[in-house]
Amino acid sequence: MKLEYTIQNTDSYQTVKGVLKNHFHLSERLFSQVKRRELIFVNGFKAVPYALVHPGDIIEVVLDYPEDNSNIVPTKMPLDIVYEDEWYLVLNKPAGISTHPSILHYENSLSNGVCYYFHEIDLCKKIRPIQRLDKNTSGLIFFAKNEYVQNSFSFQMQQGTLVKEYLTIIEGHLDKPSGTIDLPISRKEGSIMERIISPEGERAITKYEVVQETKDLSLVKCLLITGRTHQIRVHMKAIGHPVVGDFLYGTESPFIGRQALHSYHIKAKHPVTNTEVEYICPLPQDMEKLLSL
Repeated sequence: MKLEYTIQNTDSYQTVKGVLKNHFHLSERLFSQVKRRELIFVNGFKAVPYALVHPGDIIEVVLDYPEDNSNIVPTKMPLDIVYEDEWYLVLNKPAGISTHPSILHYENSLSNGVCYYFHEIDLCKKIRPIQRLDKNTSGLIFFAKNEYVQNSFSFQMQQGTLVKEYLTIIEGHLDKPSGTIDLPISRKEGSIMERIISPEGERAITKYEVVQETKDLSLVKCLLITGRTHQIRVHMKAIGHPVVGDFLYGTESPFIGRQALHSYHIKAKHPVTNTEVEYICPLPQDMEKLLSL
């Protein structure tokens, strides 16, 4: 697990640090980590950040140093692995499981399962989910295998270059087959969970497109331009078409035991190869069944 770059004749880098900061884009924290651990190499030999570089030099940063992940209890559970390489893991999260440990889910969150899996493959790294899915939302979720990958994906999300699309089933039919919801969201006073539309809130933008309609329901594709907590659920309630089964922002449904919301498509740049990566996860059975009623 290492970063590697060969200095080109056309490069303007003068020092190893220049490569680490401007080519690999290491954060200050990670730069300090590899410097302190002496994990920077030039042509196979340990190097200091201010060493000069020349065309043909091979710069390496080793990232497979062990980290303490004892703050998360490893719990054996089945993981639906969509994709894995040495840098990150893509899972299909089932509904009904939290992403992070909490007081109520100290040992049975998805992060606990990933921790157990890391132990199985002898990977001594912290557990780093890239995005958070609500307990009752299913679908694609990334786990970084090191700090560098976490930083890269987080930066892509901040810049809006990491594409996250969801499928949701809402009550009723929308007036327009596609559109944009641009309504600010803030935390509801007195609640640690519930969000509301408020002029004092943070800007939240959701693009939507109707995929399918049944007699009383609509399957809608939602593209998140921003990533506010409960954004799709709050926006759909705001336009009068709450997500089916959403007990917090709508009403419970006798036909599905959770909000009908699924993370189905993610597109991003691979943090190391810089190639475009794309993952799709079809609708789960409970949402398929809901559409067939």
